[in-house]
Amino acid sequence: ERGDPTAYADTNRFYMNTRGFRIAGDLGRVSFQTMFHETQAIMPGYIFWHGYTEGVLIGHGRTKFNDGRKFDAGFSQGNVSYSPTDHINIQLGHGRHFVGHGHRSMLLSDHAMDAPYLKFSFLAMQGRLQYSTWHTKLMHRLREADRLPTGDANEALFRWMRARFNHLSVHLGRAQLGLFEATIYRNITSEGVRPFDVQELNPVIGINTAMNGFDGERKTLVGADLRVKLMDKLYMYGQWATDRPGERQAWQAGLRVFDLLRKDLHVQLEYNTADPYMYMHQRPTQAYMHASLPLAHPTGTAFNEVVAIVEQGFGRLRLQGKVNLAARQRDPGPEASLGTDLRKPDEPADPPSEPRTEERFSLDANISYLVNPVSNLRLVGGFMRRDVQGGEDRFNSGLIYIAVRTALFNRYHDF
Repeated sequence: ERGDPTAYADTNRFYMNTRGFRIAGDLGRVSFQTMFHETQAIMPGYIFWHGYTEGVLIGHGRTKFNDGRKFDAGFSQGNVSYSPTDHINIQLGHGRHFVGHGHRSMLLSDHAMDAPYLKFSFLAMQGRLQYSTWHTKLMHRLREADRLPTGDANEALFRWMRARFNHLSVHLGRAQLGLFEATIYRNITSEGVRPFDVQELNPVIGINTAMNGFDGERKTLVGADLRVKLMDKLYMYGQWATDRPGERQAWQAGLRVFDLLRKDLHVQLEYNTADPYMYMHQRPTQAYMHASLPLAHPTGTAFNEVVAIVEQGFGRLRLQGKVNLAARQRDPGPEASLGTDLRKPDEPADPPSEPRTEERFSLDANISYLVNPVSNLRLVGGFMRRDVQGGEDRFNSGLIYIAVRTALFNRYHDF
């Protein structure tokens, strides 16, 4: 039941109620954790319309709507981890991954839905070299039209695809350099599910790209991330990614400083950008997405963004301000394809036209008090503001909020 969204026009009071549990334990070299959260909420317009349109909400999960305003969203995470030696770890789980050192990731972010995975990690050179490789199962859009044709089943599976991610990280004194590779396979065609491709099991970074290239039916993305410690409390970081070298790319540059001018004053500045057509594919079902959401930056493609975060601590009391300034390109209509929408082929479509630009300003200023450091339980009060120039009024909002919340995982409302 999706309800009648026109009722949302009269909404000026909002709430979010999240309940859940987390259980973790260690049994020698085996550890485990499991977590489940369920949320009922009435959220600001831009969040509501995103969840209503896509069927899934950034940072929350698949959504269900009641009476046109309220939505339910739930997600679960868990894994079993085994370390046969101090240098090898094996994980079987259901969760998210994040690659990088910034607020955003241009390689792989944790704002999309959870997915099942099998991950192997290896440490060498006294921990200075770390290699991780994991196999996962992703989904296409979470709409009824994307379910597999399995007769009259009410809950048939959504169209899915498997993927392999590889990440090599090396500590070089004050610098940390990482290499990244992602391959999304085409497992379902009009003829049905393909036989299992043993190449999906290849754990060595670079081989899949060398064998598949960038223009085939598989989606291939490569990149690098870097962090350099300039001083004891100052470091710079960045990322670079491409899925068609020499034609399109995405990159990030950032700076973080701790105890700036005074104790517990921390500042982070970050710039993110992606060229048009980046992360797209000639077959939209193979784009760099999972369950309707981009796998890298939540904006998708064809954008520029500046993020500034300032925090000042006074013992358990914390003041925080976060500002996002972004400009993104969008197609002027459904028939156009100008490299701004991951759900379209990465080839220009008629009629020829120019993209329109949306400029977004987001602010979140809050004050919080830490109640329980173990669960990061805080009492919070703050103000959020979102203004979009060139967009619809329903995507603008202002919100004064008070909350009691934990921060056991990331949630992103700055999109």
